[in-house]
Amino acid sequence: MTSIRPFRIDVPQADLDDLGDRLARARWGSEIPGQAWSRGVPVDYLRGLARYWAESFDWRAAEARLNELPQFVTEVDDQTLHFAHVRSANEQATPLLISHDWPGSFALYLPVVEALRDDFHLVLVSNPGVGFSGPLTSAGWTTARSAAALHEIMDRLGYQRYGVQGTGGGAGLAVEVGRQQPERVIGVHVNGHITFPTGEPGEFDGLTEAEQDRLRRLQEFRDDKLGFNAIQSTRPQTLAFGLHDSPVGQLAWIAEKFQEWTDPASALPEDAVGLDLLLTNVSLYWFTGTAGSSANLYWEVAHDPSAWAPKPKSVVPLGVALGVTDITVRRFAERDAPVTHWTELAAGGNFLSAEQPKLYADDVRAFFAEVIQAYATGAGSCREVPTAGPGRPAGSA
Repeated sequence: MTSIRPFRIDVPQADLDDLGDRLARARWGSEIPGQAWSRGVPVDYLRGLARYWAESFDWRAAEARLNELPQFVTEVDDQTLHFAHVRSANEQATPLLISHDWPGSFALYLPVVEALRDDFHLVLVSNPGVGFSGPLTSAGWTTARSAAALHEIMDRLGYQRYGVQGTGGGAGLAVEVGRQQPERVIGVHVNGHITFPTGEPGEFDGLTEAEQDRLRRLQEFRDDKLGFNAIQSTRPQTLAFGLHDSPVGQLAWIAEKFQEWTDPASALPEDAVGLDLLLTNVSLYWFTGTAGSSANLYWEVAHDPSAWAPKPKSVVPLGVALGVTDITVRRFAERDAPVTHWTELAAGGNFLSAEQPKLYADDVRAFFAEVIQAYATGAGSCREVPTAGPGRPAGSA
């Protein structure tokens, strides 16, 4: 089946009632006093967050806001994939595919839709296995397979030339879309992008103080903050039982990442992205039951030999926006693709679209304006100036 069908979120009231009941009956463990966040999410903090989720958070209001975006589903490679398709009033706007990070969702781009829709036809995907693009129905959803599936969505929408934006793990996915489709992708913009040293001689020579600090934080991340990856890369199914059965467990698993990956100027996750948006994101994982399939994506990457094999450098221009928590070094990013745009922001963390929507939107616009100008002047890899083209109406076959 290759049709695109309209989709509207409508969580059954029974599911809302079940969530409230489970939160009311949560069994709270003890903790060692005085540890704050050093050993994970503090009990008192999570109690308060769960209380707000149960008693004050209005899912129906969040659901209505999400449903203001035209949403669709289609089957690709026997997997249902969900996306929002927000067409610009400017028919010549650039189509832009946006891929989120784990444990994020398409909801985290709500704050930037209005800022971007004048210049872009937006396609906000739910990555395979996440939210309404899940649960996964088969194994083998590697980065390469996911990238091919996202391109298929753009192809079915009739977009012959388009840009891609990605955050965190979605950034790696975005680069892979460009690598697979260099004749179709005009440019790739990323934030929260992670690159690693290879051990080549001299690769640390001449690093700036800022770059050395990013490598220090990369080492800290690998030493002290990579537990989620180790579990999800090795035993995702075992983890899934707890997260699928306990909303408090799901809440803690996601809230911890927002605490660690957002701008440290924000004391708590909700200070960075807002309490209701944080819980909208968590609720999408809970109501769709996709904690397990989102974790399985880590298993696929860890067990995919091609993920770790040398890859040809993409020819698609790469734009990089760095929040204050980012750990990317430019010379390492250059191994993936030609970096033509590099911005070091003064604020914002991994979830930049939700934390600093203006900074995010401004940098995305700036990068693609540069790309289009380069094509127009013959400096790009193709002489054709990329435009949307007519496309097919959203939701058509």
